Amino acid sequence: MPGPYDYLDGTYLQQNPGWHVADSPWKVQQILRILNRNQIVPRTIYEVGCGAGEILRVLQQSLDATCELWGTDVSPVAIELCRARANERLHFALSEDEMEGGKFYDLAMAIDVLAHVEDYRGFLRKLKSQARYKLIHIPLDISVQHVLREKSMIRNRQHHPHLHYFSKRTAMFALTDLGYEIIDWSYTPRMIDIPRHWRGRLLRLPRSILFALHRDLAVTVLGGFSLMVLAK
Repeated sequence: MPGPYDYLDGTYLQQNPGWHVADSPWKVQQILRILNRNQIVPRTIYEVGCGAGEILRVLQQSLDATCELWGTDVSPVAIELCRARANERLHFALSEDEMEGGKFYDLAMAIDVLAHVEDYRGFLRKLKSQARYKLIHIPLDISVQHVLREKSMIRNRQHHPHLHYFSKRTAMFALTDLGYEIIDWSYTPRMIDIPRHWRGRLLRLPRSILFALHRDLAVTVLGGFSLMVLAK
């Protein structure tokens, strides 16, 4: 079964070649959309769980040239993939200990990380103290469809070893319990915009129609969405 050490020994890379690099431009679109909507122009950005570093590399292209970006990950394999993406203002490290100690950022990001962290509440407490603004992207794995299709849930877990499963409400409960001030949020339609497999493509039209009619119902019943939260 998947465990927290899959990220350290190369197993996760074998299961997910490229470490989701192909999804990074789409994720950056979602990040820029919520930042622009709230007129937030960060000068320093920190991404925890940066994976191969492609999100930061693509994001840097849309930011002011003076913006400084840092990324860390627990996986030596991921950080090795980051090295070719580093530049004068884009930095990567295996752990926070290798970065500037005690630095406080304008924006801290955790993009599709929370479900992989064993102590996710402790993770959120620490993240809250690291930046003025926090941007958290959370896959919403709890849906009627996924609960009913047990085999599909098992298959997905083999490739995406989530330790926790969230709905919009449980994610928001966790953030508000820990004192996060929610500034803005939105659903991100991952399986409408970039379906990963033929099953997702089959559900693309029903998801699109229901999402246009009633967003909460589409997310709750059909799944395939994530939650983007901007908070202080």
